[in-house]
Amino acid sequence: MHLKTFIFSILLLGFMPFCNGQEKLQYNLKKGDVFQIRQVARQDIVQEIDGASHEVTNDISGTLEFKVTGKTEDIYAIDITFRDLWMKMTSSMQGEVLNVNARELDPENVQSRIFHSLLNEPVHLVMKSNGDILEVKGGDSIVAKMVRASGLQEAFAVNMLRSSLKNEFGSKAMSESYEQMTFIYPDRNIKVGDTWKNSYSGKLKAETLWKLDSVNTKNVSISGIANILVKIEEPATTMVLDGTQNTRVTTDKKSGFILKMRVNGVTRGYSTLAQMGDQKIPTTITSTITYELIQ
Repeated sequence: MHLKTFIFSILLLGFMPFCNGQEKLQYNLKKGDVFQIRQVARQDIVQEIDGASHEVTNDISGTLEFKVTGKTEDIYAIDITFRDLWMKMTSSMQGEVLNVNARELDPENVQSRIFHSLLNEPVHLVMKSNGDILEVKGGDSIVAKMVRASGLQEAFAVNMLRSSLKNEFGSKAMSESYEQMTFIYPDRNIKVGDTWKNSYSGKLKAETLWKLDSVNTKNVSISGIANILVKIEEPATTMVLDGTQNTRVTTDKKSGFILKMRVNGVTRGYSTLAQMGDQKIPTTITSTITYELIQ
């Protein structure tokens, strides 16, 4: 063996542990794959009004189904469908404001009719292999169906309802919402301990610093710390808040799909209510969202 060849071989061997430690983290899905995710969320809102605290608690749980309908080189087409949804809202001033189990239709209850109509209606998502969502279609037609299910006829009430539902279930809103759950991977090979950044915008604008915590033959563990800005503008209320969000996620190494995810966030700022004019109300929101794959 020539000396140069020998030196090259030694250098190659020296680099092999480094190269083997590199990971290409991404989604590796197949057409026909189906995943069901259980989502549980709690949001506590505290508003300070004239020296008194108004506390609102939102509890949400549901089941989301993800079905891969197509794949190109690094792009996936996915249908996402609500299979189950339960929502409860309580206020320290008004008591129980909302309590709906979407699967149990009560034809005499407007809220029940609205959210029952959301179930089993897919939206169509286009996603890159790193989880960046490029497009969502079908949300606006679901909003139209929910408005029809309400049975409301008066134009002002219909427009208010449509605006409110579009902010939560329209195509743009769903794209922003799902990206919080999917957009977790970098565009480069990394090793344990490496970090990367990504960002997305919408009602919740976030820039997240991610870190690869560990990898084994089955699972990948990732954590993230984000600076977030929340800006909500609706006819009856606005909110402008900023804060931080911490995420811990475990994914399946083979498919890249999440097994468990927990997101904790705290934001502070102000809100306004139409009936109170331009008065800025100090507001704090604390939230916890968990996602878990149903095996």
